[in-house]
Amino acid sequence: MEETEFKHFHLHGDEVVPVKSYAEPEPEWTPEEEKAVRRKLDYRIVPVVTLLYLLCFIDRANIGNARIMGMREDLALVGYRFNWALSIFYVTYMLVEIPSNIILKKVGPRFWIPFLVGGFGLVSICTAFVKSWSQLMVARAFLGIFEGGTMPGIAFFLSCFYRREELLFRIGIFVSGSSMAGAFGGLLATGLSSIPRWGVAATPIYRWRNIFFFEGLFTVLVSLAAPFFMPTRPEDCFFLNARERMIAAERLVREHKANPHENVKMHHVKRAVFNINNLVCCGGFFLINITVQSFSLFLPTILNDLGWTATRAQLYSVPPYVCAATISILIAFISDKTRLRGVYLAGFSILTIIGFAILRTSGSANIKYMAVFFSAIGAFPGGPGFLAWGLNNSAGPAVRAVTGAYIVSIGTLGAIVATWTYIVTDAPLYHTGHSINIGAQAAVFVLVCGGVAYIVYENKLRARGGRDHRLKENMTHQEEADLGYRHPEFRYIP
Repeated sequence: MEETEFKHFHLHGDEVVPVKSYAEPEPEWTPEEEKAVRRKLDYRIVPVVTLLYLLCFIDRANIGNARIMGMREDLALVGYRFNWALSIFYVTYMLVEIPSNIILKKVGPRFWIPFLVGGFGLVSICTAFVKSWSQLMVARAFLGIFEGGTMPGIAFFLSCFYRREELLFRIGIFVSGSSMAGAFGGLLATGLSSIPRWGVAATPIYRWRNIFFFEGLFTVLVSLAAPFFMPTRPEDCFFLNARERMIAAERLVREHKANPHENVKMHHVKRAVFNINNLVCCGGFFLINITVQSFSLFLPTILNDLGWTATRAQLYSVPPYVCAATISILIAFISDKTRLRGVYLAGFSILTIIGFAILRTSGSANIKYMAVFFSAIGAFPGGPGFLAWGLNNSAGPAVRAVTGAYIVSIGTLGAIVATWTYIVTDAPLYHTGHSINIGAQAAVFVLVCGGVAYIVYENKLRARGGRDHRLKENMTHQEEADLGYRHPEFRYIP
């Protein structure tokens, strides 16, 4: 009998050890025990990664708050300079995502993710001291280098602790950090910018500079503490007892039927890149990112151009983000319970279209503000939805590691587009920007419907035995497990 290459985990005394298995063993724990383990993971892991991503998004989007708090005048951000400062961030951001996740797979998330967080916190502090547009461009480029690996890294980290039907809810919570960051960002910008001038005479810190300095300082402090709260992998969770660690590790091995510690190889990259569902998710993330990022970067400016003061615009940007965060988490929970992804992604794209259509056509500031809520609630669930959809339908830890970074990398191209959707020559009505977002969300609807149709077809084909030819005679257990999502018994989540 040939020996399988993927490891199971068993309890020997107080130690959880990996062992090779000839056949999948029967469950050795009760549903109540597994539920208790999952709750402990939720209480200890999800809050930490949500805080880290909230800080990531605050340090990224605070430039929008700083712009209307004096940065535009102090750094002479005339013409398209502000848009270029936004774009350079996403260029470096996109280039580092896949390499960062490959490094994370080798180094481990416990230290790599906090390292990235500390890096972009330090860059934010440095941004408080820039004195020209060219210096701002350099700072934003370095910010992208450190932030690029954070979102795909956290998503992969969570996929190493949760089952497929548990993942979206947890991703939804941590990605909701982006909408919560929008809420906190407006409040923080209002408070921090009012701190009196301080610092040395040659480099005083005041108004918008306070935003970058204090938010960056807090980020660095959190990054130094994070490794003490983050486990590396299920079998090493210091907050679980020995039996709970065995359950946490073994339940993932049995679901994915793969070695959780496998290294990323070229065929894993190819599997991630050419998975049709991943291509749909990449396209969807690209389109949804146009809306989410343009919304985050330009909402203070849009509200300011409705005739409200800078402070009032900052405060008015808070409620839409709070609503978006709440709805994102709720829909993620419902989506996990129903094991459906596409129907919610398509439905909320329609709500976003309605919001931007009102922004495009209405002449009333109050009606436009109502439309901002529609746009935020409709758009923000899309990011975690597409990311979880791709991770759910990618089998094997190495393939999932590449998948998360791949989807976010392509999605980052949408963020680059977003930096040019609202330009100064289109103010104050921004017809072009609103129209671009309407088109992007219409494309999301069509793409999702096509993706769901493909999954339904593929699952039915596999149920009829249409992919059984992929199982060759004399195939080893490792070769069979390495089929991943191409295995005839694998079923996509629609």
